[in-house]
Amino acid sequence: MGNPGAEYERTRHNVGAEAVTLLANRHGGRLSLTRILRSLTTEVRVSGLLLALAVPRTYMNESGAAMVPLVRRYGVTTMAALVVVHDEMDLPAGRVKVKVGGGTAGHNGLRSIQAHLHEIAFVRVRIGIGKPPGRQAGADYVLRPPGRTERAELDVAVEEAADAVEEILTTGVAGAMNRFNATSPGVVDAPDGGPDA
Repeated sequence: MGNPGAEYERTRHNVGAEAVTLLANRHGGRLSLTRILRSLTTEVRVSGLLLALAVPRTYMNESGAAMVPLVRRYGVTTMAALVVVHDEMDLPAGRVKVKVGGGTAGHNGLRSIQAHLHEIAFVRVRIGIGKPPGRQAGADYVLRPPGRTERAELDVAVEEAADAVEEILTTGVAGAMNRFNATSPGVVDAPDGGPDA
């Protein structure tokens, strides 16, 4: 997920869209606008398996409006086959975790998807962006580009998030969770309001 438009590129809120774009580039896909799907879409092969990629061209808080036609177009009949890659304030900047279902933690994109699909059991690849400092509003924080050090951390996390999607496709959600959800030494994750299972 992410917001369309050049003004939102490289902001914290768009790291999910960056990971999907990276996946397309890695596997020779070319994201192009499909107006009826309200998204940039492509299909690629990963280890011989088909992976449909989409970056909604709706604003973040309307992500669900793009998700409905995407789910229909690609014949998604189980939420286990739907992976949403998104930014997550409840994880430290640069941390990547895989989760199935759960709440929205105030994330408007997730809230929109749940409202439109009437489902919560989709798979999530969560890219940590950390909490806003001091009294800065969450909306201002996510819509601004990070500083140089944090941006370097997020660039690595975007790569890891793309790796996580590949792992989900090739070995399954449990394998991806085993690989990506172990906390690194010295890293303490904030509670996320739900289990990572």
